[in-house]
Amino acid sequence: MKVLWLAAHPEERSLNGSLKTEGIRTLHDHGHEVQLSDLYAMKWNPVVGADDFDHSPTERLHISSAAHHAYTSGTLSPDIRAEQEKVTWADTLVVQFPLWWFGMPAILKGWFDRVFVRGFAYGINDPATGRTLRYGDGPLTGKRAMTVVTAGARPSSIGPRGVNGDLDDLLFPLHHGTFWYTGMSVAPPFLVPSANRTSPTTYEDIAAHLRTRLLDLPSTPPLPFRRQNSPDYDPETLALHPDLAPHTTGPALHYTDAP
Repeated sequence: MKVLWLAAHPEERSLNGSLKTEGIRTLHDHGHEVQLSDLYAMKWNPVVGADDFDHSPTERLHISSAAHHAYTSGTLSPDIRAEQEKVTWADTLVVQFPLWWFGMPAILKGWFDRVFVRGFAYGINDPATGRTLRYGDGPLTGKRAMTVVTAGARPSSIGPRGVNGDLDDLLFPLHHGTFWYTGMSVAPPFLVPSANRTSPTTYEDIAAHLRTRLLDLPSTPPLPFRRQNSPDYDPETLALHPDLAPHTTGPALHYTDAP
């Protein structure tokens, strides 16, 4: 594998820092190639702005259009282009972060905002049909992604009946709305619950599990999301046909095994 490890935690001595080191060492030891984007260590700028696109401050900034023009003309800022080169090189993204307020840290969200611009990660049409290639098709098709997530919540509280909501639902915007939208297949997430109560013994178990998940990634079945340009969706409304999963609502609709 060629792995881009994207990490978002401000403390190298944290559980996240230890798991990052363990994961990268495991991949290297088994002959895989790894590039690391450690966003806090890089002091990554998460804020989209006109400077990203060499855009004149005297003209109104239309983000999507300006980003697309800068991408196609080669005028994106150097830090964005460097990250896009890493994504292009990789066949696998490991995205590691603590779950803060039911989402990614702002620095990581800002990485996607700035790096996944139109033309690079989305906004491509099928030349044969004219249909937009997204949700299972797109510029990043052929790559896979896996999240490594730590959470303070106990396991029972972040499951299907837990007060915090089910992890698959919490990660749906990233898994489905970012990875799958751009064409990447999505491996089931690696969750470390009760992260702030990890003991040395528990850590060894977690690290062993992470090693196994990483080495099994090439053969791990992805989450069974529906492709947008499949017969499951009406091509005009982009809504799921009413005979499919008629008693299901919400994110669960968009899995092929939905009841």
